[in-house]
Amino acid sequence: MDSKDTDIQNREDLYAIVCLFYEKLFSDTQMAPFFKAFRQPESLEKHLQILVDFWDNILFYSGSYTKNAMLPHIEMNKKIPFKSEHFKLWMHYFTEAVDSLYSGEHSEIIKSRAQSIATVMQIKIVH
Repeated sequence: MDSKDTDIQNREDLYAIVCLFYEKLFSDTQMAPFFKAFRQPESLEKHLQILVDFWDNILFYSGSYTKNAMLPHIEMNKKIPFKSEHFKLWMHYFTEAVDSLYSGEHSEIIKSRAQSIATVMQIKIVH
């Protein structure tokens, strides 16, 4: 069965999404500067695991993420200001990553939650 015919079921599925998502971000000249710190494999892997914890908590209420997700973005914005187009690209690539790998209820929920999170971050960060 093709993975696009299945829904997000576990951390491994979330890991596949964030890996594909970051490949897309690294390939985009507008987005890559925000992710320069994660170019080293060990740094990237640590960050991807944090993202898996985050989405695992959002989607499956695992309790695996206990940090403040807004804080690193506020700090990054001080170094490289976010613009509304960055949030649009972020959503585009995230949605594309999810849709290219999975479909179903969890896939729709994660995209909806990502849109909500991006909207709140954009309101709080972009002036």
